[in-house]
This record gives sequence, C-alpha cells and structure tokens, in this order.
Amino acid sequence: MTDPVGPVAWVVGSGGLVGRHVVAALAADGWEVRISRVPWGDPDAAVAALTTDLDAFTASRRGRPWVLAWCAGAGVVATPEAALLAELDVFERFLARLEETAAPDDDGVVFLASSAGGLYAGSSGPPFSEETAVAPLVAYGRTKLAMERALTGLAGRTGLRAVLGRLANVYGPGQTLGKPQGLLSQLCLSSATTRPLPVFVSLDTIRDYVFVADVAAMVLRCVALARDAAPGTTAVKVLASGRPVTVGHLVGEARRVFHRPLRTVTVPGGRGQVLDLRLRSVRWSEVDSLAVTTLAAGLAATAADVRARVVSGGPLDPGR
Repeated sequence: MTDPVGPVAWVVGSGGLVGRHVVAALAADGWEVRISRVPWGDPDAAVAALTTDLDAFTASRRGRPWVLAWCAGAGVVATPEAALLAELDVFERFLARLEETAAPDDDGVVFLASSAGGLYAGSSGPPFSEETAVAPLVAYGRTKLAMERALTGLAGRTGLRAVLGRLANVYGPGQTLGKPQGLLSQLCLSSATTRPLPVFVSLDTIRDYVFVADVAAMVLRCVALARDAAPGTTAVKVLASGRPVTVGHLVGEARRVFHRPLRTVTVPGGRGQVLDLRLRSVRWSEVDSLAVTTLAAGLAATAADVRARVVSGGPLDPGR
C-alpha cells in the first residue's frame, strides 16, 4: 500500500459555525480532512482526546502539506473568567504536545480563529487593522490574546507557520442559537418564532458582519499565503467584510428581507461591548476580495436555515 499523498487538514471545533464551513471548504478544495469529537466540558478528557487525535494526525502528515485549524471555543464576551481560563489551559496543553511532534521538515500551517471584537474592544482610532495595538477589555478578549501569544511562541520555537485570524462578527446557516451571541442569527430566530428580541447595545453600535462561507474561503487563502512565508512566521489577518453597519441598520435590513415586522426591545447592559468596532485589513488584500456575500443575501440564507430548524423542532444548537 502506498503512503497517502496530497494535503491533509485537521479542524478542531468542526461542529461550530466556522469549523463546519472550513471543513466543507477544505474538502471541496481537495484536502483530506480530519475532525475530532472532544468532551470540552472536561478539560483533562478534552486534552486526552486531542492528544490521541494529534498522534494520528502526526503520523498522517509526514511528508505532506498540512494545516491544523483551531476553530474551537465556546466562550463569548459575557463568559465567566474561570470558564475561559479552563479553555485557555486546554489550548496551551495541546500546543505543548504539538510542539513535541513538530519536525524540521514540517510543511505545516496552524490557523487560529481569534476575535477582532475581543482584542480591539479597548483600542482607539477605528477602523482597526492588523497594525492596531490590541486592548481587550474583558476576560474573553484577554483569553484570545493569550492564545495568540501562545501560538506565536510555538511558531517561533518550532519553525511552523501560524495565522492569527481575527474574525469580525461571523454569521450564517448553522450558527448555535442557544448562546448569547450572534445578533444577526438571533434576529432570524426572533422572526421565526415571532418573539421580541432583547438588544443589549445601542442601535448606533457599529459592527462588521461577515458571512461564514466567505470566512471559510478566506481561511483557505490565508493558509496558502502563509505557506509561502519563512519558517516560524506568524501572520495576523483581520477577516471582515469591510462593510460595517449600525445595529439599527441591521434591524431595518432584516425587516426588509423578512417582509414582516420585527420586534426588538433595547435592554441596558452590554458589558464589554463598545460603540464602534469598524475593521479594515491592511494585509493580504487578495483575501479581502473573497468577502462577496451581501448582507441581504446572507440574512436571507441565515433566516431560511433558522426557520427550517424551528419548524422541524430539532435542536437549535448543532453541537461543536
């Protein structure tokens, strides 16, 4: 039997919104794709499962181009710090094992799905780019920054190439609806169930919403560009649509696309949320051109998926 040839990928967090679409994009591009089932609720068991799968991935990747895409993460802005620290601990223990498996001739890229909103929440001078000094305000952003630094250190020590993908507000079919995040998907859920949606930020709040299928295509392009970089390089890339809108505009667009009234209730709160999070990438401009889905088209696709899940009575959380 001949050894496998061609590129091989492992997507950690393949059950999440971004992870599922990255898996689909890689498979469509001809990659052999591996996924994992990880008991995230038990940190020690999660590390054990990841270690077992890493050993198998290590055996399969020798002599082949490879990518490891870390798209996992249950935390949101309001997640308690203790839970985020446990998530960070799993990631750092996993990286320690990955470092042990790295070889001098590895033709590999590690992609980390990070958070532009979490990292730039306290930054000044929007729109924020890869050159903006990060200033996280809450534990969620600090955790993302610690993960970025851990991966950067790993790349420098091993010669692996890394991409820190700072994602804007990602939305699209398949998003978990049970977590307190994803205003666009929650708008779709509100429309499907006819229940009013509480909005915890000002209608003047500015965000960048990027469609998940576009994000997956952007991730693949980032991986290709990273492979041309020098060994040990870590590239930071903002993945955004470049078309920021206010929450008020988003609600109005949703009403237009849904062709029905949409009830929202503004609720005071929004800890860790800032008014203006416009984003502008200044690196790898060819990646930005892949953000092609308009807000109206993305809203329609997301609403159709949410309605189908509500009508079927199935789970609103597809799982990670």
